[in-house]
Amino acid sequence: MMYRLPEEYRDELREPIGELITEEDLEEKRMEGKIVSVGDMVTASLKKHGIEPDISIIDYRIERKEYGDEMKEIMMGEEELKKVSNPPGLITDELWNAIKDSYESQKKIRIEVDGEEDLAALPAIYLAPLGTAVLYGLPSRGIVFVKVGNDEKNKVLSFLKKMEE
Repeated sequence: MMYRLPEEYRDELREPIGELITEEDLEEKRMEGKIVSVGDMVTASLKKHGIEPDISIIDYRIERKEYGDEMKEIMMGEEELKKVSNPPGLITDELWNAIKDSYESQKKIRIEVDGEEDLAALPAIYLAPLGTAVLYGLPSRGIVFVKVGNDEKNKVLSFLKKMEE
């Protein structure tokens, strides 16, 4: 199963699925259970505040621009590495399965995406155990903090249905 984002639904994705926060709010958030970061800026922000995500999904780009070595070093950790290919505007089986398998693992995992990780928050929320904290970036608006519950999963599911191929 592959998911493709139709042009007419792009704006809908700009509505946060969770709470819009700033980097400064990160330390006040109680994050129990697994912590998942989607996007390089969000991952770097968490690490900078001493919060190590259980799963990080990155593509070594911020707003589609590559960044320098200093930032890349922040991303490096002791995580197990999974490399997947995922073109822009799509959620491939490869990305979906990497996220699914990462939730089943006891290890910290970094998923490196060749292509784009912009839609990875959808499977990250949908596949998450209840109570998981999923954080993803909303360009030029901040970080979206999602405490995964049934409402969030249902929102994502109805969106995924519009994207099914």
